[in-house]
Amino acid sequence: MTKKLLIAGAALALISSCNMKNPLLTESSAPFGAPQFDKIQDEHYLPAFEAGIAEAKAEIDAIVANPDEPTFENTIEAMEYAGKTLDQVAGIFYNLMEANTNDTMQAVAEQVSPMLTEYSMYVSLNNDLFQRVKAVYQKKDELGLDKDQLKLLEDNYKSFVRGGANLSDEDKALYSKWSEELSLATLQFSKNVLAATNAYTLHVTDSAELAGLPEYVKTMAAETAKEKGLEGWAFTLQYPSFSPFMKYSENRELRRQLWTAYNSRAIGGENDNTEIVKQIVDLRIKIANILGYETYADYALEERMAKSRTTVNEFIKNLLEPSMKYAKKDVADVLAYARKNGFEDTKLMPWDFSYWSERYQEAEYALNAEELKPYFQLESCIDAVFGLANRLYGINFKELDDVPVYHEDVKVYEVTEADGTHLALFYADFFPRASKRGGAWMTEFRGQSIRDGKEYRPFISIVCNFTKPTADAPSLITHDEFTTFLHEFGHALHGIFAQGRYGSLTGTSVSRDFVELPSQIMENWAFEPEYLNSFAKHYQTGEPIPAELIEKVVAAKNYLAGYGQVRQLHFGYLDMAWHTLKEVPAMSTLEFEQQTLAPYAVMPAVDGTGFSTSFSHIFSGGYSAGYYSYKWAEVLEADAFSLFKEKGIFNTEVSSSFRENILSKGGTEDADILYRNFRGHDPQPEALMKKLGLTK
Repeated sequence: MTKKLLIAGAALALISSCNMKNPLLTESSAPFGAPQFDKIQDEHYLPAFEAGIAEAKAEIDAIVANPDEPTFENTIEAMEYAGKTLDQVAGIFYNLMEANTNDTMQAVAEQVSPMLTEYSMYVSLNNDLFQRVKAVYQKKDELGLDKDQLKLLEDNYKSFVRGGANLSDEDKALYSKWSEELSLATLQFSKNVLAATNAYTLHVTDSAELAGLPEYVKTMAAETAKEKGLEGWAFTLQYPSFSPFMKYSENRELRRQLWTAYNSRAIGGENDNTEIVKQIVDLRIKIANILGYETYADYALEERMAKSRTTVNEFIKNLLEPSMKYAKKDVADVLAYARKNGFEDTKLMPWDFSYWSERYQEAEYALNAEELKPYFQLESCIDAVFGLANRLYGINFKELDDVPVYHEDVKVYEVTEADGTHLALFYADFFPRASKRGGAWMTEFRGQSIRDGKEYRPFISIVCNFTKPTADAPSLITHDEFTTFLHEFGHALHGIFAQGRYGSLTGTSVSRDFVELPSQIMENWAFEPEYLNSFAKHYQTGEPIPAELIEKVVAAKNYLAGYGQVRQLHFGYLDMAWHTLKEVPAMSTLEFEQQTLAPYAVMPAVDGTGFSTSFSHIFSGGYSAGYYSYKWAEVLEADAFSLFKEKGIFNTEVSSSFRENILSKGGTEDADILYRNFRGHDPQPEALMKKLGLTK
């Protein structure tokens, strides 16, 4: 027995002895093997992480030390199954960090972060491990692998190669150096954006300057001022403060000041990002080049559905150019309305558009979100969403009271097939609290997989922030919130229907530009009168939602669709411009941005302002050469839903095909193949143009 195997055996024995009392490490006694939330305490997390990492390292060591010739089973499958304890611990901990956190958990997260980074490098920089993977990969055509096995092998090999495993020692040193510099630069970019955002305050002391602002906005501003030790009202560049001010403030000069501050964040001064943007772009070019790619976009897109920069650039162009006339008409319509109502200039400036477009929408559609809420009682909406899933897919949801939850507000449902076969556990956490972050999301406590001949069905969760019921009223949600519910439920169905052997290939484990298809397609039903009429009733009177209200919802859906489309495509176009560069431009960051976007401008440019210096999605987030994904997914869902519109929105032939070819397949095959298997053709951008009403 080798020294590594002896060490691995000793580590596993030690871990086993530590597991006896830690509910994160012991086999669950809860129904379906669900997480033991009733037993997990904060003090269990750190020891569980330590044990999970030690176990995972021991399993990796055992793969490396295996004296047998590398095979798919003893290397690739073994890697897939390594670290399952760590995955389980992290899956619970980080989900609760988002949904039910506390100071102790925050401290644990800080302590665990470098431990997890070190473990990640322990695997990705393990040359002995890579050599085993490479040996199997070189024989892939001789092994008679199934599709999912071949995909798992290729994914593992590419992951190592894209991490520099095939580089010479000299180039590995450069790659590591540039990667570290890039990490620090993106971190500094993010810090600067946050600091610049927090550095500005619009301080108002005269109540007359608050004209037009709703009471809730003024109340929030007064509280902000109090927190800052100021008299009167304070408005910040945080979106909940900035957005309503731009929509409702009648004071054009103050709107100009706030807009200018927002759009000049991290331009100059102590939080300047203008040179950091160019530094990040330069480092990405170097990293792409050393790995054998001409541009960073070539590197980033290789693992996405789009595959190439040519495809993405053509995609953006094919949507952007025909949308321009509609965007210009939207701006012209808003300007005409503004001039009829007292606006004296001949053109709208960027700080005018939100204000006047909001007034125009109110006049054009007379749609008030509060007017809709009585027809969307949460309990009825839950039944309606489950009912839609039943009608489309034949599945059923049964609430359980014997499965532990992490908070009293959380409900758990067993999901079963029409014949009663167990599919999944579904956790629903709907209400806000201080320990939960804002927004809405889908996640999982356990994904679907098969191991040692046993199938593990998933534990899926959606988390939202809907209005909590009071002693006097039930939870009533807006139509937008109901649409959000459907969106996250679409992600949940992607997890619930997962089928396959390997967890890294099932459920939502798909490329970034494909993952939003199951969620965004579900949003369509929120605008279908036939569906809304089936459940939307006044919570007090039981009266069905009036037809005119539904008509307003449908009519307002595409308000400013052209302007909104062009604005979103602008971001994707700018992203691709930065990441298809072969060298950093000599011109300034702002000059490059203005020159790039000038051909497609629908609003006047303002000197000294720009977006790149605060474009966190691409310079400190995960969307570099990927911002197009939002529109890409919209095309997918529009094209996919057009088949429902053609065959019927409850057509089970279409829904069964969608389940079989999309929802159940995960990432077992390339996304473009899966989509063609469902739709019979590649995604058609014309479907989105038609859906948005941009084809007249």
